[in-house]
Amino acid sequence: MTLPSALPDLDEMQRLDAWWRAANYLSVGQIYLLDNPLLRQPLQRAHIKPRLLGHWGTTPGLNFIYAHMNRAIRQHDIDMIFVAGPGHGGPAVVANTWLEGSYSAVYPDVAQDAEGMRRLFRQFSFPGGIPSHAAPETPGSIHEGGELGYALLHAYGAVFDNPDLIACCVVGDGEAETGPLATSWHSNKFLNPRTDGAVLPVLHLNGYKIASPTLLARISHAELESLLIGYGHAPIFVEGEDPALMHGLMATAVSKAIAAIRDIQHRARQGTYMSRPQWPMIVLRSPKGWTGPKEVDGLKTEGSWRSHQVPFGDMDNLEHLRLLEQWMRSYRPEELFDAHGAPRPELLALAPHGRRRMGANPHANGGTLLRDLRLPDFRSHAIDVPAPGAVLAESTRVMGGFLRDVMRDNPHSFRLFGPDETASNRLGAVFEVTGRTWMAQRFDADDHLAPDGRVMEMLSEHACQGWLEGYLLSGRHGLFSCYEAFIHIVDSMFNQHAKWLKVCRDIPWRRPVASLNILLTSHVWRQDHNGFSHQDPGFIDHVVNKKADIIRIYLPPDANTLLYVTDTCLRSRDRVNVIVAGKHAERQWLSMDAAIAHAEAGIGMWEWACSDSTGEPDVVLAAAGDVPTLEMLAAIDLLRELAPTLKVRFINVIDLMTLQPREEHPHGLSDDEFVSLFRPDVPILFAYHGYPWLIHRLTYRRSNHGNLHVRGYKEEGTTTTPFDMVVLNMLDRFHLVMDVASRVPMLQPQAAHIKQRMRDRLNAHRQYILEHGEDMPEIRNWQWPTPPLA
Repeated sequence: MTLPSALPDLDEMQRLDAWWRAANYLSVGQIYLLDNPLLRQPLQRAHIKPRLLGHWGTTPGLNFIYAHMNRAIRQHDIDMIFVAGPGHGGPAVVANTWLEGSYSAVYPDVAQDAEGMRRLFRQFSFPGGIPSHAAPETPGSIHEGGELGYALLHAYGAVFDNPDLIACCVVGDGEAETGPLATSWHSNKFLNPRTDGAVLPVLHLNGYKIASPTLLARISHAELESLLIGYGHAPIFVEGEDPALMHGLMATAVSKAIAAIRDIQHRARQGTYMSRPQWPMIVLRSPKGWTGPKEVDGLKTEGSWRSHQVPFGDMDNLEHLRLLEQWMRSYRPEELFDAHGAPRPELLALAPHGRRRMGANPHANGGTLLRDLRLPDFRSHAIDVPAPGAVLAESTRVMGGFLRDVMRDNPHSFRLFGPDETASNRLGAVFEVTGRTWMAQRFDADDHLAPDGRVMEMLSEHACQGWLEGYLLSGRHGLFSCYEAFIHIVDSMFNQHAKWLKVCRDIPWRRPVASLNILLTSHVWRQDHNGFSHQDPGFIDHVVNKKADIIRIYLPPDANTLLYVTDTCLRSRDRVNVIVAGKHAERQWLSMDAAIAHAEAGIGMWEWACSDSTGEPDVVLAAAGDVPTLEMLAAIDLLRELAPTLKVRFINVIDLMTLQPREEHPHGLSDDEFVSLFRPDVPILFAYHGYPWLIHRLTYRRSNHGNLHVRGYKEEGTTTTPFDMVVLNMLDRFHLVMDVASRVPMLQPQAAHIKQRMRDRLNAHRQYILEHGEDMPEIRNWQWPTPPLA
């Protein structure tokens, strides 16, 4: 395969260097200047921002890489996006997208002229302006870079099923020290050169974090090279600080890397590449704060940690003011911008055109490419429920059949992600139509491993979440399945994605993307075998902290409601949907028609479990979650035996956010609707899947909140039986009955007798499990009376 010359000629070399100088000038201006953007006047204190914010140290290296990727795009007609991993690299990406014109295309008031440059500078890290990261406001970005560690995962997620796309991903050497990034290097074992695009990692070694040296910059060349080869890469080193030499080295390295990528893909797509390839990457070693001040106040700055953020402040110091002007003029802005402040034509000649500009690449605004999934009719997977509780089924196994058909019908736009738990979580039906993505070594006894598999499994929640985020933000769909207790590993990643979606809602040119769908199973109430370490339902509490427009939390009580919820989530846009559903065999309550009606409302009474149709209820019993629903219905069954005249209303909650007032969440009930369901002066006992205080938090503004009493997980657990787990947390049917007896006035004359009978049952339970190691038959075999009582 013949490629154009790697080395630029003298004219192109000069344009490369000019672009780099222009981007550096614009980056410094963003950090420091409020006015006088072209230095047409001597620099004065009034031209400087009152608060100097931003990070310079990584910026010149990012600008250098961007310039050379522009050249590669033009030379080789590459479809490329730019992922800036180093923290606070915003000045560089903003500067380059302004130079190439993609910034002004979406922000016409920040035009390519002197006034536009002034606005560009003023808005950076300024009230009413833009953040210091490559944030959602930045064209071409799918990765904010504020929290470190996820850049490479996002880049790989973007290129899966994008065979013509290359993601240039700059990995900062500080970022490289994080656990998620260290794991991310293994993503190349999941990249199929026949059907996927490619990631070109650029490890940027500038030597320092905010105050300390970076590890990878302080190990030997041989050790670093061995490490990267061990990760499955063929590293190409570009090292130095003389721009004249570095441009030639970088141009050669980039062309060599692109040639290697195209050779790998060409051979794979011709069927001649059978083994896992060794993908190229570039290691760029350059000074921290390259081209900045060598010294400030007699202290080394360029090439040291002192240039990490703002190299110098105190702009009332005339020497600092002089130093800033000298620094900015060293880039020779008069050669870069014309009389009107626009980049000169010879400079712009290096920029790609149209959608080939990295700031205008549609893969970095995935909503423009997003197509609806072809979804099968979820009703065709329904469980036949002739009567409430008459059938046992594993809800997530039923969901797995639906997901199998989704994957069959969307072979290039839907993937399932999870840390080695797809089969464990009962979603194994998907393996009827696809395998686990795997490019590493395979043995005959391996289960469903395939280079073209679409189930992404790696024992790293960070990797699964990051891949999925990149996949979604570049215009595709997916679902992440995880054990409930360990989804906390990605708490912060969820934060970042939810914030990204929230900001995108207010950016007109950002198009809606498919929602981030998270299935939490193997949940707290069915982790009796794994014990206390696996028992934690608190991710829901974490999710509720985010903006109401973004988050949805669903607790379907059975398989048919789970099917409806899954279909709803896969159709949604710009949200984080959290579904909590058990994987073990459990009672099925609702026919499909009833499930649809109930799940559409998100909350409602189950008439067949109520006995208050002739008047005001004596007590309202509510449940959210599959096990709490089971225990509350079993409690109602006991109450019908113990207090047959008691009027009970049973309410099941699928959509947790219905409990909030409508003013706080779009799915919330109005106050009138809430009071109509829960009644104003009646005791309410709520059996909840997670920590009980969340229900109080969601309902504290309701007029009858004082009547609400919640049972949930209270941080009690061990390796025990399933029913003992709910007993330990006082969420079991016997404790629920005792609670009703304590709180309902009409039961007070017989409350002591009811409580004694329930304590006797609890004692019997305890003795039985200690002797037999399993729950009592009356617990294991309980089912709702059939036919239901009137």
